[in-house]
Amino acid sequence: MRGRWAAGIVPRNFCWIIRDYLAVSERPGGYAPNHRKVRRQEELLWLRAQGFTRVVSLLGSTHNLHAYEELGLEWSRFPMPAGSETRDVLTQLFPSLHGWLRSGERLLLHQEELGDRVMGVAAGYLLWSEILPDGPRAITCMEQLLKRQMGTVGRTIVTVVEEVPPLKSFVAADEGSSSAAARRLALEMPAAAEEGGAATIDVDDLAAIIVAGTTPEVPLSQEGALNEQSSPNGTTPEAPAVRLDLTSAEPLDKQVPPASQR
Repeated sequence: MRGRWAAGIVPRNFCWIIRDYLAVSERPGGYAPNHRKVRRQEELLWLRAQGFTRVVSLLGSTHNLHAYEELGLEWSRFPMPAGSETRDVLTQLFPSLHGWLRSGERLLLHQEELGDRVMGVAAGYLLWSEILPDGPRAITCMEQLLKRQMGTVGRTIVTVVEEVPPLKSFVAADEGSSSAAARRLALEMPAAAEEGGAATIDVDDLAAIIVAGTTPEVPLSQEGALNEQSSPNGTTPEAPAVRLDLTSAEPLDKQVPPASQR
């Protein structure tokens, strides 16, 4: 396989949640009757070429797992079909995601389609890991990233996060750190390309690198703002890119300049 085919193709509805670390898409190859093995192969080649180390499946079935193995991609499965006990799944999933990210893995999270359930899980992780401070902001952030409204199923998943044992309980058990340190838990991530080497980015800085497009002309905390900004044809205008200072210790909402200055 040569040329552009060797590089593969981007999975449908692919989107970064945490740039270069955590992404979502629909099931590689498509879903249900639209699934194509050739396309799946091409999309998996792209994922491997982009440095993805693990695919995290929320499917109720074992579909695609053998294909991941054949191409040398690690996989983990946390079945989350309709009607499943969401709290129990999230209690296992969130600490696993956090551990993989801390160890430097690049993750793709998917279910059959990129819908409410994947949106809710991704938003819930941002809330659980204390990257974003509250549920409304996590929901709005996800809507802006994926340019679609989160429905009842996704919003319900975000509310269930309150029932999941908090991040600090896992950190205290695994690392013996204090609650204060847990709230500032850092991820080991590569530094900017011009700096080289590695850098430790705390949770405030990590919030700042969740794609600049999540900084719209209205505060993130205004739930539903995405819908108000939608154009008549149902599409959402692109949010302006905002340069954030990753070296600042200020929280995300204090780093973002007011609309009058952008």
